[in-house]
Amino acid sequence: MKLLHRIGYYLGGFSLGLILLAFFLSGKKTSCDYSPNARTIKNINIKKHLYSEATANSMKTYSLDSLDVFNLIKTGSVNFSESDTKNEGCKTYLIENELKDKDVELHIKNCDSTATIELLIVK
Repeated sequence: MKLLHRIGYYLGGFSLGLILLAFFLSGKKTSCDYSPNARTIKNINIKKHLYSEATANSMKTYSLDSLDVFNLIKTGSVNFSESDTKNEGCKTYLIENELKDKDVELHIKNCDSTATIELLIVK
């Protein structure tokens, strides 16, 4: 078999495989969250969010709603050196982000079924 035929068969099979793979994975909510930052944020986002009194006051002061806080968490980055990840029960994470050219820090207590936003600091 000629080299050109081999390449043609290979490319035809490869493209058919890509089409089948796209067909099977298109309807599913698949994600590739392999980094520690992505796994932590995904774990926090799937839980019910609770707000402490200090966070509620900060949200009122800076005119933020729960959707803004959700987006801050979703697009933020976890500072693991400042987070308390050694605790067996609820772990506390520091998520850093920016909002309107100001630095924002979120201190989140991540428990089994809830994630409590303890502090929202805008610098």
